[in-house]
Amino acid sequence: MDDPNGARATKAELAYGLVREQILRGDLAPGCVIQQGQLARDLGISTTPLREALRRLMSDGLVELDAHRDARVRALTAEEARDLVELRRSLDPLAAGLAAERRTRADLETIRATAAELTPLRGDPKAEELGTHRRFHHAIYSASQNDLLVQTLDGLWDKADRYRRLALTVDRSQADLDRTHAEHQALVDAIAAGDAETAAAVMRDHVDASLGARAATRLETRTR
Repeated sequence: MDDPNGARATKAELAYGLVREQILRGDLAPGCVIQQGQLARDLGISTTPLREALRRLMSDGLVELDAHRDARVRALTAEEARDLVELRRSLDPLAAGLAAERRTRADLETIRATAAELTPLRGDPKAEELGTHRRFHHAIYSASQNDLLVQTLDGLWDKADRYRRLALTVDRSQADLDRTHAEHQALVDAIAAGDAETAAAVMRDHVDASLGARAATRLETRTR
């Protein structure tokens, strides 16, 4: 017989992954109240493992829980958007520079392969379209050979995805799309050449012009 605690933990883990995906995908919109009873029924579980999942999502900064056990998807804020950009402006260039110094042949093959999958992000992108950009950046992070840095940047990417979707509600010009494409190619070239200084500089410019930075500016304007 399965251990009841183990079974519950498995259901909580499943609920965590599914609810997290719905939040990052935008199916559960920023600021919306989570109808726990209905969501538990949709997931085919009881509210107990769902509550465990929500507490974990609260630790991730994606959900807010109040004293009355109500749950709400955390709203997008100018402060969090700014914090994410500031962290990425320091850590992404570090990862790119280390990747240029430490990448293996296999790393470079993965970076080039994921770069070839990239498609311009327009309007309301599908999860797969956003996923291609994540895979490219993750390939660069992994090539840094620094596990703690990779874990940190992966976590930041999760939080930033919601802000990318906000930025994509405003059309991007062809010039913006062309610049992003050129930056991606420049990153591949610098890492392939082992040029850490150029790789870091290109990545810094890339973060400065990123969707996350656009979202931060947009939210800051709203609060003025």
